[in-house]
Amino acid sequence: MDRNGHAEVTEVPFRPSVGAPPGAAVLDFPGLLARARGHDLDAYGPLRLSFHQLISVRSGMLRCSVDFTEHRLTEGSWMWVRPGQIHQFRSDLTAAEGTVVLFPSGYLGAATAEAARLHGYAWQVPLVPEGRAGEAVRAARDLLESEYRAMAGPLEAHIEVVRHLVAVLVLRLAHLPGAESGRDPGSEAFRRFRRAVERDFARTHRVDDYAVRLGYSVRTLTRATRAAAGCGAKRFIDDRVLLEAKRLLVHTDLSATAIGERLGFPDATVFTKFFRRRAGETPAGFRARASGTGGPEPSQRYT
Repeated sequence: MDRNGHAEVTEVPFRPSVGAPPGAAVLDFPGLLARARGHDLDAYGPLRLSFHQLISVRSGMLRCSVDFTEHRLTEGSWMWVRPGQIHQFRSDLTAAEGTVVLFPSGYLGAATAEAARLHGYAWQVPLVPEGRAGEAVRAARDLLESEYRAMAGPLEAHIEVVRHLVAVLVLRLAHLPGAESGRDPGSEAFRRFRRAVERDFARTHRVDDYAVRLGYSVRTLTRATRAAAGCGAKRFIDDRVLLEAKRLLVHTDLSATAIGERLGFPDATVFTKFFRRRAGETPAGFRARASGTGGPEPSQRYT
């Protein structure tokens, strides 16, 4: 609770499945539902995950949303949900067949994380691997599932085999056509700027402040951000503020005034004007529309 007695936004932590070894979890869709029931939670609730979630659909159709954008996953589709994103299944998991791979941040080695750009941009749309790349991804997934379920050999060896196979799958997925969205992973200036924005977006929305703190000119940050993210530095900051505003509106009962204050706006009027300009509706309108989707109460979580 905050000082006003409102519910805080809490990230969903990664916990191993009951009876499974530590590390990654590799589940089919019924297994995902059973995992939720095992924690007495709603698998269809909106979740802010603190771990990676790879969703693969083998047959049927699955609808989901990631950070308030709706997606339709059909046969062969993959979706990569990154830590911190808001995710929600929008259709019946039993109406499709597929695999979900869960693994925590820090699970893979530094070299793999760098090569797979685990700390970079998440996909914006589902991907359908085709050709030889698709065959490689499916082979990696199938072998991972087989090894995860087999539990062969000493436990320590099994854990490491699964870790290495997750690394293979992640590397294959990270370098699929379309996975990089044409974006440069970024210069040192952009990477430092992105980290600073993630840390301080609720304190300042001014590019000038970041430029001074990081020792770059505004022009340098703007050019670096445009090359890596496809937008200017100011837009990058505002996008992050808007995303957090949406998350707070959906996952807490904080008033718009309190959310604006938390995000560094001087008063509710300024926050409302910002939100309306960027989102095309008022904070109250967005909250009402989002709460009408049939999701559970903010206190419900699935892990």
